[in-house]
Formats: sequence, structure tokens, C-alpha cells
Amino acid sequence: MAELRWNPLLKDWTIVAGHRQNRPDMPKDYCPFCPGSGKVPEAYDVHKYDNDFPALSQDPPFPYSEDSALYKTKTAYGKCEVILYSPEHHASICELSTEHIKKLVDLWQERYEELSKDEKIKYIFTFENRGAEVGVTMPHPHGQIYGYSYLPLKLQKELQNSKEFYEEHKKNLFDEMNKEEKRSGKRVIFENEDFLVYLPFFTDYPYGVYIVSKSDLGSFSDFSESQKKVFSETLKKVTGMFDSLFDKKFPYMMGIYQVPVNSEAYKDAKDYYRFHIKFYPPMRGEKSIKYNASSETGAWANANPRVVEETAVELREALNKFLESGK
Repeated sequence: MAELRWNPLLKDWTIVAGHRQNRPDMPKDYCPFCPGSGKVPEAYDVHKYDNDFPALSQDPPFPYSEDSALYKTKTAYGKCEVILYSPEHHASICELSTEHIKKLVDLWQERYEELSKDEKIKYIFTFENRGAEVGVTMPHPHGQIYGYSYLPLKLQKELQNSKEFYEEHKKNLFDEMNKEEKRSGKRVIFENEDFLVYLPFFTDYPYGVYIVSKSDLGSFSDFSESQKKVFSETLKKVTGMFDSLFDKKFPYMMGIYQVPVNSEAYKDAKDYYRFHIKFYPPMRGEKSIKYNASSETGAWANANPRVVEETAVELREALNKFLESGK
């Protein structure tokens, strides 16, 4: 059973995927993403794997629930893919070579362009969940791609606010954020010719790093070969920095944000939106977790239990530690 249910209070869709409850528990000595499992090629560097229990599909079942004037439903159309980063079961992004990460970026680009050919798909969201702290049960290094048939509310807000800023100031909001962070310097972790890495002034996560393009990249499709190489190096440094912070594999949720696809309303989004990555790490200290409780979940009143000007110092020190390790 899978369907989309309309929330009239927020004017947003909820994905209902009851069939995912039937996912089997994997034996501890078996991983479907490892060579030899029969599920993946015997040899690969990176690999696209169609989700066995997708929340969205290009051949969705008819909605289970009855529609009404208030409670609307529609088919859970879309695509859910798993992206395998490496055949090594315990590998981390920061342990992969830059050349290997470049292959991952190439695959992300390939899948973005392929999924965008489906005119029913309106947004392509590439993401990774890492660590038991965010509910991961499959440690094999992997991420996912969701192709939505609608624009989720958070993305609508970001795009609309960026558009309004552009119309009012004739400037790209992400350019202005980059300038403000560089002017302050307190929250910048590092930069290179193509990307700026920082803890935003407003982030509600103590270690909520952003990687933001310094030029008008809207999606993976805009990347040159040299920019993909620089991006691969950037991703390696950021993830290595995280793992060096507390000398352990650092849990996080990572979202890759790009311009919408197949959208007349946002066909000019590249003018005011920008390719960027947001990290949502649940840690607020070495042994403490930042939980989203009632105020944050119920009222969306985001709260950061740490001062990012202080945690930025910790991250810069962790970055230097990673670089000195020579990994």
C-alpha cells in the first residue's frame, strides 16, 4: 500500500508507504550491497540499485484510501534509488580516493539527468543517512535519490523566499549569504575555487555544515569536469573533518539541493537558487545528541543548543587533524 495524502493545514503531501513495514530484517552476516550477495554486480566501484521497497514508484498502485473534498489522495508516483558508494562494506566517503568519489559524483549527475527526463517528476533529492543515531540499519556506504512528483513544502519555501529576494534586490540570496559568511569569517571552515564551506549564522544544528557553490551552479548538470573534481575533494575533506572531530564515524543526514525539474513555475530558478549541500548531524557533543523535541517538532521553532561561532572552531581543528593524517 502506497499513496500520497493531502495535509490541508500545511498544503503539503504526506507519503504513506505501509508496505515498507514488511521489509525483512537482514541476517547479521549478510549484506545485499556487497559483491557475492546476488543483488549487485560481482565487481563495481559505484552502483545504482533500485529500492526493493520504494515509497514512490513509476508504476504506483491505485490509492488505497477514499478521496473526499477535504482529504485528497493521489498515487505515490516517483522513483526511489539507492546509490552504492563502494563495494567495501565498512568504507566511508573520506576513506575513498578523490578519483573514486569523482565516480560517485558522475553517477549522481547521470541519475539526475536520467530522472529529469520523466516529466512527472518535479524534484530530485539526493541524500544520505549515516549512523545508527539517525536510524540507519545498513552500514554499507550508500545514499539514496528520491524523485518526487510534487515539490515538498520545505523546498517550496526556500525557492519562493529566494525568488522574492532576487526580485526585490536583483541579487542571488546564496551569493549574499556567501559574502556575509566570508565577511564575518567566524563560521567559515574552508573554501576553494568553487565552493565555500561554513556553518551558517542561522543553522539549528551545532555542526550543521553547508557546502555552497560560489558560481551559478543550479544542478549536477551544470558541473564541469574540473568542478566535479573540486567537489569530490571538498566532500572528502568535509566528511573526513566530521570523522576526525570525535575520532569516530560521525553520524549525519546529508541533503543535496538543486533546482527543480519539469517546472514552469521555477524554470528560472537558477537565477535565484544555487546548488548546495546541507548536513544535519544529530550530535551536539562527543557523547550527547541533539533531539528535536516538542517545540521544534510541533511548532517548527528551531533551536540550536550550541553557539556555531564556537563549534566552527572545533570543526576547523578537526579539519586540520584530518589533513595532517594524510588520509
